[in-house]
Amino acid sequence: MHGVFGHELLLGRLATSLASGRLPQTSLLVGPPGVGKQRVALWAAQGVLCDRGPGAPCGDCPSCGQVGRLGHPDLHWFIPIPRPKSTEADRQVEEARQLLGEAVAERRANPVYGRPDGLASHALASVRLLHRVVSVRPFQGPRRMVIVGNADRLVVQEASQEAANALLKVLEEPPPGTYLMLTTSEPQALLPTVRSRLVPIRVGGVGDEAVRRFLAKEVRPPLTRADLERRVLAAEGSIGRALTTSTDGGAEGAAERVLEAAGAGPGRSAQVALAQAPWAARGEFTATLDALARRIRGGLVKRAEQDPPGARRLTAALREVEEIRAAAQGNANPQLALAVLTGRLRSLAA
Repeated sequence: MHGVFGHELLLGRLATSLASGRLPQTSLLVGPPGVGKQRVALWAAQGVLCDRGPGAPCGDCPSCGQVGRLGHPDLHWFIPIPRPKSTEADRQVEEARQLLGEAVAERRANPVYGRPDGLASHALASVRLLHRVVSVRPFQGPRRMVIVGNADRLVVQEASQEAANALLKVLEEPPPGTYLMLTTSEPQALLPTVRSRLVPIRVGGVGDEAVRRFLAKEVRPPLTRADLERRVLAAEGSIGRALTTSTDGGAEGAAERVLEAAGAGPGRSAQVALAQAPWAARGEFTATLDALARRIRGGLVKRAEQDPPGARRLTAALREVEEIRAAAQGNANPQLALAVLTGRLRSLAA
């Protein structure tokens, strides 16, 4: 797996908690999608299982290497998987074990991964497997780490209530030396009884420089300078978002064309509006508006102190974009909405 990019303060706090024996046995990493919550959990797993003792992982010992290769016998990474097809409980658990092994192998082969399939979940079979994992002694040392990624997927299918309730038994009294880290970007989707047994740990964005370093080092083939900077702009501190940004311009390119049209006059505005598809208001058009809002916010931050009048105009422009975006959620015609928006932006710039 690739290293952790950013999160220096958080990793420092986790290392201190590990070294002092104060890391909670059950915790919930909460933060926006794509900011590296599961990668932080894997770093913590290295710290828990490091041969030199709990603390900041040394990165050199056999255990740190095993965790980095997702091959440590006391690291258990639960990833949302398709629901097992078997109707018999024991067979469901074995099927879940096989599916999880395949999912981990896929991430080992491709550490730059996206969100799980929309139908994947932590169904009852996965929770039963988790029970089996923690009911036996750790294999290689006195400690183990269990990571439950996308924990909000505990509540998406039939028997989800039963699965969550079964998990409570582990969260209430985890065995000695067992650490459970759940991750989610939607904590409200977890049952309150589950959340109440977890210590929340906030994982924020990593900043533009960390995103830039990640893209330059981990993405192959290498991005052009323009594509890299476009992704950094779109990421807003989320490496995951940077990875899903189109390199052909996509929403960012469309946002640039909207701004250019607003400054070029009614004729150009009409061209851009007519080029916009009159459907998919909640899809591509909304993505364009989101990219446009990001650009305006970026300019607002830069002008806040040095150019107050310009900052006020940008604030007004941001309100206009947000108003049009709200209309798009009601299935407004994207062509008409875009024509209105470019006109309003042009009047603000006048």
